[in-house]
Amino acid sequence: MRFIRKAMIGLAAFAALPLAAQGPVPAPAVKKTEAAVPAAKTQAAPAPLDPKDLEAWMDGYLPYALERGRIPGAVVVVVRGGEVVLQKGYGYSDVAKRAPVLPETTLFRPGSVSKLFTWTAVMQQVEAGKIDLDKDVNAYLDFKIPPYDGKPITMRNIMTHTAGFEESIRHLISSDPKAVMTLKKQMPLALPERVFAPGTTPAYSNYATALAGYIVERVSGENFDTYIENHIFKPLGMTHSTFRQPLPARLVPHMSKGYPDVTQKPEPFEMVIPAPAGSLSASGADMAKFMIAHLNDGAGLMKPETAKLMHEFKAPGVGPLNSMALGFYEQWVNGQRAIAHGGDTVWFHSYLWLFPDADTGVFISMNSPGKDGAAGAVRSALFHKFADRYLPGPAEKPAQVDAKTAREHAQMMAGNYISSRGSFTNFMSLFGLLGQATIGLTEDGKISVPALDGLGAGARDWVEVEPFVWRDTGTGERLAAELKDGRVVRWSIDAGSPFMVFEPAPASVNAAWLNPALLLAFGIILLAALAWPVRALVRRSFKADFALQGKSLRAYRLSRVFAWLALGALAGWIGLIAAFSADIGAIGGPLDWLIHLLRILTPLAAFGLLATAAWHLWLCIKDKRRWTMKLGAVLLILAALVLVWVTLVFHLYGFGMVY
Repeated sequence: MRFIRKAMIGLAAFAALPLAAQGPVPAPAVKKTEAAVPAAKTQAAPAPLDPKDLEAWMDGYLPYALERGRIPGAVVVVVRGGEVVLQKGYGYSDVAKRAPVLPETTLFRPGSVSKLFTWTAVMQQVEAGKIDLDKDVNAYLDFKIPPYDGKPITMRNIMTHTAGFEESIRHLISSDPKAVMTLKKQMPLALPERVFAPGTTPAYSNYATALAGYIVERVSGENFDTYIENHIFKPLGMTHSTFRQPLPARLVPHMSKGYPDVTQKPEPFEMVIPAPAGSLSASGADMAKFMIAHLNDGAGLMKPETAKLMHEFKAPGVGPLNSMALGFYEQWVNGQRAIAHGGDTVWFHSYLWLFPDADTGVFISMNSPGKDGAAGAVRSALFHKFADRYLPGPAEKPAQVDAKTAREHAQMMAGNYISSRGSFTNFMSLFGLLGQATIGLTEDGKISVPALDGLGAGARDWVEVEPFVWRDTGTGERLAAELKDGRVVRWSIDAGSPFMVFEPAPASVNAAWLNPALLLAFGIILLAALAWPVRALVRRSFKADFALQGKSLRAYRLSRVFAWLALGALAGWIGLIAAFSADIGAIGGPLDWLIHLLRILTPLAAFGLLATAAWHLWLCIKDKRRWTMKLGAVLLILAALVLVWVTLVFHLYGFGMVY
C-alpha cells in the first residue's frame, strides 16, 4: 500500500504526516532545575566553534549523509556572535547540469520556516501598536470568524497554534501558477472549522498563519509580499529572498530544482497558496542575516523588548515537554534552550535553530526528501551531533522508573491515537483513519511508537524516567502523557508537542477494529459481486434455472448492483489517494469532479446496499430459502452496515468544498 503511505506524507507536507511535516524536533535536555529529567549524555568539553573545525566536521558528516539518503543537494549555515562561521553548499542545485549549490545565491524553499518571517512582521505591528496579541482578531478582518463556545481567536492563539482550527488541505500547495490567489480572496474562501476551544489544544495550522499575514497586510496597508520586502529583506540586506510566486525573473536562474530523490527528474516549482505560511525562497547567506538579527535581540527588525517578548514566551503544553514561544517553538538539548522552526514543502526540507544563550544559529535546507524520507533523519542527526560537539552539557545518568511500574504504565499507553492536527468535520478525516498513530509494546514491555521510527537517525528505545515521561536513550527526546481519572487523555513528543498532541481514538473511529472490519466488509462485498456473474455463467453452462423469481430476483439483483457500486466507490477513493500522492495540488481543483462524484456515489452505494440486502434477506426468510442464502444475505447486511458507518462518521457525503 505504498500509495497510501505517500498520501500521508503528502498530507503532512510543508509543516504534513504530522510529525514529519515539521521534521523531528531535536530532543530537549532539561534545565538543571528539572532534576527528574536529567540531560542526555554528552562529551565533557566543547570543540572550538571556528570555521576550520566546523567545516572539517561538516564535511565529514553531510556529504555521506546526503549520498546515503539520495538527496541531491543542501545548504548549511552556522552563525555565532553576529558573524557567519560557515555557509556552504553541498551537492547540486541542478543534477542534470551538475550545477553546485552556492550558499550566497542558490535559492532553497524553507517551507514553514517562512512562518518566522510572518511572525516577525506581526511583532513589528505589535510594536507599532497596530496589533494587540490578546484582542479578537475579527477586529482586524473584513470577514467574520465565528466564535467557538462563545470564545474568539486572538493573535496569541494563532502564534502558539492554539486557535483551534482543523487541518486545511484544499488550498495548500500546487504546481499550477494559476492556483495562487490573494489573501483577501483566500482567507474567507478557505476558512476551516474550529474544533478546539482557543488556547486549549496545540493544533498546527497553515491557515491561521496565512490569516496572520493577512492581518499584517490590512493593518499596515501594504501587500504582504511588499511588506516583507520593505520591512525585513531590505533592512537586513537579503537580496536573494522573496515570498513572491512565481519567482521574480531576476531570481529564477538561482532557484534550486526540487527532486523526489537524486535518481529522478526535477519537479515543477511549488506554489504555496497560503503564502505567509511557507512561500519563502531564500539563499543560505540571506538566512544567516535573518538568524543574526534575531540572535542580536531583533536588531534591524524590532526593539530588544519586542524580541524578548517573542523569544521568551512559553505557552502551556504537555507536562515537561517543549512548548511554543511566540511563533518559534522551543527545544532543549544538552541543557541548552533553542528556539526553532522546521519546514517542508513536498520537495524541500529545512530547519532553523537559534540558541540565544550561546548566540549561535544553525540552518539547513535540502532539495529532496530523499529515499524513505531521509531528509528528516539527516537534519535531526545534524542538530544532535552539532550540539554534542559544540554545545555539550553535563553527562548525567537519567533516572528510571522501576520495571514493574514501567510495564504497567506502558500497558496503559498501548492503543490507537488521533492527532490534533487533522481533519474532523469533512471527508479528509478518512485520511486520519489511514494514519492513526499506534503505541505498542516491545518484547521487554517498553512502549513502541512505529510512526516515529523513521524520524530519527537511529533506533528508538523509550525508557520511563519519571511517571508517564519517557526518554529515548539515543536522542534524549521525551514523550509524555497526561492522565485524568487514571486514563491517558493525551500525549505528545518533544518533536511535536509545541504544535500537536495525540488523543485516544474514540471507539467509533478506532482503526484497531475499523480497518479490519472494512477489509472484511469489502471482502464480502467483492465475493457477492463476483458471485453474481459467475453463478449466471455456471447456470447457463448447465442450463439450470435460478431458484429466485419475481420480487426475490429483483432484490437479489439490486443488492448485487449496489455491491458493484460500493466497489466502484472504493476504486474511486483509491484513485483519489493515488492522484493526491502523485500531486498534492491535484486535490485543490483538478480532482473536484471526482470528489463530488465520490461523495454522491459513496452514500448511495452504502445505503442502497444496506436496503437491498435487507430486502433480500426478508424475502429469503419469507420464502424459506436455504440457510446458505440467508447467511449470505446476513453477511452482506453486516458489510453494508460497516460502509454506512464509515460514510457517516468520516463525512463521505455532502457538497461543501472547504477541507
